[in-house]
Amino acid sequence: MSPTPNQRVLSGMRPTGRLHLGHYHGVLKNWIDLQNQYECFFFVADWHALTTAYDETSIIADSVWDMVIDWLAAGVNPGQATMFIQSRVPEHAELHLLLSMHTPLGWLERVPSYKDQQEKLKEKDLATYGFLGYPLLQSADILIYRAGKVPVGEDQVAHVELTREVARRFNHLYGREAGFEEKAKAAAKKMGKKSARLYFDLRKQFQEKGDTEALEKARALLTAQQNISLGDQERLSGYLEGGGKVILPEPEALLTPQSKMPGLDGQKMSKSYGNMIGLRENPESVTKKLRTMPTDPARVKLTDPGDPAKCPVWQLHEVYSNEEVKKWASEGCRTAAMGCLDCKQPLIDAVIKEQAPLHERAGEYESDPDLVRNIIDEGCEKARDVARDTMEEVRQSMGLIYK
Repeated sequence: MSPTPNQRVLSGMRPTGRLHLGHYHGVLKNWIDLQNQYECFFFVADWHALTTAYDETSIIADSVWDMVIDWLAAGVNPGQATMFIQSRVPEHAELHLLLSMHTPLGWLERVPSYKDQQEKLKEKDLATYGFLGYPLLQSADILIYRAGKVPVGEDQVAHVELTREVARRFNHLYGREAGFEEKAKAAAKKMGKKSARLYFDLRKQFQEKGDTEALEKARALLTAQQNISLGDQERLSGYLEGGGKVILPEPEALLTPQSKMPGLDGQKMSKSYGNMIGLRENPESVTKKLRTMPTDPARVKLTDPGDPAKCPVWQLHEVYSNEEVKKWASEGCRTAAMGCLDCKQPLIDAVIKEQAPLHERAGEYESDPDLVRNIIDEGCEKARDVARDTMEEVRQSMGLIYK
């Protein structure tokens, strides 16, 4: 039986070249945990890169491969997760087109990042159809795999909520297939007498009394079934709630732990801020950057006491240092018992140690580019198989199958 939506995770990154430690601590570590718990699809969002970099396409190809190598170096396992390139699965674009036919314009204009990005990127002409529609393309990315969980930060929850609304509207418009009720009852029989009886009892409790606990129990019952197809499961899920077949399941936002990795100036680590340490930056460059990063401005002379709360270096200690080292650094700063370079040395050692296995794994993939391309080729084929299945059902529900 195919995995249920709750077992599938979808996440992607725009190809911006080599990643930095902010990506590692904020996204990739989470991906590595997720690949051990769910069926994961991780994709290179190259079409999304075009929404703001449509005039800089020459850098995309190299950026794609640099980023994929970073994923592999960080520990994303092609044996556990499916890695692919968005544009190599054209079904994303087809679903985006079909969803655009019934998605209200106001839904897209109210996405918070729409006006926010226009403000931040004033030098770009973002009054484009592609930029307005990119949240809907994100919805298509998620719904094409019927992903149940989407790992996002708090600032991206609105995008997942839009996807839920789009899926709900699609199911409402196209989920009432001919003979739906009869097909749902036939699907229930496949669960066995005992499970079918329980399903109908729980459905009755929910529909007649509004018992939400009964609804959750019924959903859990469907998820646990091993002898019905995913199509029958979606049909029974829709019948349970009094609607039609759930063709495109509504995903849930899976809030990711907020990255604690600051940039060299204490702000969020970002290429645009020029305050980053590359995921695979060489040790000499890492050492130089950390030794010259700003500290508490009150420490003009070695004998001046400082305040760790006002020092970007302390934020890195919060990420890399154990309690003993943090106590040593805090006391040494407040009492001026040590210089700032002494305080930075444990961080230099910790970052270089963290990066060492990443350099080693990346070297293996850099020396064998065919291996990287084969991993992506296989991932694209697997992703496209899933996407084709979804699109076949979408076309059928919309009456776009011609025989």
